[in-house]
Amino acid sequence: MTVFEGTFTHTESLRFAIVIGRFNDLVVNKLLEGCQDCLKRHGVDINPHGSQVDFFWVPGCFEIPLVARQAALSHRYDAVICLGAVIRGQTPHFDFVAGEVAKGIAAAAFQTGVPVIFGVVTTDTMQQALERAGIKSNLGWNYAMSALEMGTLMRQVKGLGGNSYDLLPTASAAQVLSGEPNLAIAPDVSSQEMA
Repeated sequence: MTVFEGTFTHTESLRFAIVIGRFNDLVVNKLLEGCQDCLKRHGVDINPHGSQVDFFWVPGCFEIPLVARQAALSHRYDAVICLGAVIRGQTPHFDFVAGEVAKGIAAAAFQTGVPVIFGVVTTDTMQQALERAGIKSNLGWNYAMSALEMGTLMRQVKGLGGNSYDLLPTASAAQVLSGEPNLAIAPDVSSQEMA
């Protein structure tokens, strides 16, 4: 049997999108610095005017999944890195935002076949967020490492026989917007008799 693993070398041809939520910018800017440092040290040209990394700034974390999905749908990128910070306050707002961002980022990866890295720090306090963004360690570095590994791994997987996602039946835009299921992918068994 063959073993497939991502690598951290031969990165010259990899392309990345980095989607950054501006809210809590003190933390997010540190995550971005760690992410860029990792990519640069692994041979990726992080120049925004270069050809390997594009940066997408959005107002906050809630907007990250939409832009991440659109970037992944373009198939211009080997991986999309999502960076943001959601810090608990005194209202349930944290729970709504953190949960929806996590679901949206996971859905973007699953729906597009492009690795979408969850780099959103979710903490109870600003101190915890700062610790994760550079005081103790910078998780931005880890998120970039995940993107490098998954980007190179997916290139190997796609090389096995084409992009398997191209073989799946797709939903029309009208189906997606209406919430109508794509029965070619997931047949409706509710109307069928159970044997």
